[in-house]
Amino acid sequence: MSETADAHRRNGTGTALAGAVRALARRRFELAVAALTAAPAAFLGHQLLAWPPHEDEALALFVGRHSLTGLFDTVLNERGGAPLHFLLAWAVVHTGGGLGALRAVSAALAVASLPLVALLGARLVGRRPALVATALTGASWTLLFHGVYGRMYSLFLLTSLLSLLALLAALDRGGLRAWMLWVLAILAVVATHPYGALVLGGQAVFVLWRRRDRLREAALAGGAVALLGTPFWLTDIVLAGRFDVGVGGGGEQLGGPVPVLSYLLDVAGDFGAGYRAALWGGLALAALGLVTLWRTRRETAALALSLAGVPTVALLLAKLGSAASPESRHLIFLLPLYALAVAAGLERLWATRVRALVPLALTALLVAQVAWAWHRTPPLFEWEPDQRQAARAEASAYLASTARPGDVLFGYDPLFLGAWERDGDFAGTVVPRADSRLALRTLRKAEPLGRGVWILDASRPNNVNPQLEIEPRTPSPASEFEARAFGPFLVIRTGGPTLTPERYLELAGRVMLLGRSLQFGDADINLLTIDRAARTVRGYGASRSLSTVSR
Repeated sequence: MSETADAHRRNGTGTALAGAVRALARRRFELAVAALTAAPAAFLGHQLLAWPPHEDEALALFVGRHSLTGLFDTVLNERGGAPLHFLLAWAVVHTGGGLGALRAVSAALAVASLPLVALLGARLVGRRPALVATALTGASWTLLFHGVYGRMYSLFLLTSLLSLLALLAALDRGGLRAWMLWVLAILAVVATHPYGALVLGGQAVFVLWRRRDRLREAALAGGAVALLGTPFWLTDIVLAGRFDVGVGGGGEQLGGPVPVLSYLLDVAGDFGAGYRAALWGGLALAALGLVTLWRTRRETAALALSLAGVPTVALLLAKLGSAASPESRHLIFLLPLYALAVAAGLERLWATRVRALVPLALTALLVAQVAWAWHRTPPLFEWEPDQRQAARAEASAYLASTARPGDVLFGYDPLFLGAWERDGDFAGTVVPRADSRLALRTLRKAEPLGRGVWILDASRPNNVNPQLEIEPRTPSPASEFEARAFGPFLVIRTGGPTLTPERYLELAGRVMLLGRSLQFGDADINLLTIDRAARTVRGYGASRSLSTVSR
């Protein structure tokens, strides 16, 4: 009896000790995740307003000024795109926030994504590579930049991670509750960005490929997503129609396998570092990691390949209009998987004779990533010049103090956002500069039209000769306009109401011809939008009148 009791006592002690070791390891993992999250959080908090305001952030906040029904009408029927992000912008505006608050939301979402990367990594590849992947994700330009960019990409990353964790939980446990959580998570993904459909497609391919044991439950949940996601599919159709995106006739393909491969290399560079040695070193580690995972954790490798394969095939098949150029941010949902593949490659090297080089390789990758982020977006680290900040503040104050009800603003220029933050009643009619059909619809809805207001920016990087000062210049004929210069910003207004879309477009064309004469990069794009809208209004083609003006 005593020997049996001693054996039970030893087993109990061993079990308790093993439990304590596991608890200690889990505690260390959690503390490490907290530390790896704190560093990017501190950076984003300190640099939140370092990067200059962008017109897409102004767009979100101006749309957010509408009532809730007006917001959904604009997003679902006119603009298309990301209703969940616009809803967040609406909440920011209606709680008294502006650009700083919108960026704070984006930063919070980016920071919240990092513990999810760690959780996903621990589930897929183990705790140590999960920590490495979290560090790589936190130092990536893609996360750092989009953490201060008040658009939907931090939200897209967060919701994609939640959907992956929910899918894995549903596949492990099954049951109605688990699949309902996945349905909610994936609906948030497709409500955040049109490329959410690619996340859904990649997850579907993975289930069909590796988890057919849950196929019936997954199919029922997928059917619920297809039905409940109807409003989001419709917004995607609206957006695709605006930018001529599809898989049939019209538009051009990205160009075949070589351009798609070039695009994917750019994506990998922005996920890690775009310098040649760092890029190919990271890709080699990711390839090694995927091969290792295919041998040891085949489901993990299959998940990564499914989620990367679907967008690759979609890009090969897609027809894209001239305004629909994919960028690395559109595949931000692949950032954690890329980091996990690189981490798995480093973990594989840890088990070889070159183990001593692994910490050096990881340090080099992290340094290269931060350096690439600095190279890619210098103002994110250096702030914009004080002269430009002061000029923007002065110009925004001028616009706010001299605005009239009914003024018609061209484009979502950050100066207009600054004016609105100073005066909540600042004009709300904004003519989009990248969509002639929506521009004309906006003008017709706002008739009779007030004064036209335009901003020409001499400091934009896409100008032939960016500069921080501009001399006051007035479009021809000078009697129709008034102009004020603030540093690099030239504020141009008509002397009186423009009244009709035809008159507004004629005067807008004259302003853009001035911008083109100054070799400003956006002038030609804006002139094309104006020309197309005017063609529709006049019936015989605005290009004739604009070419006459240019002579």
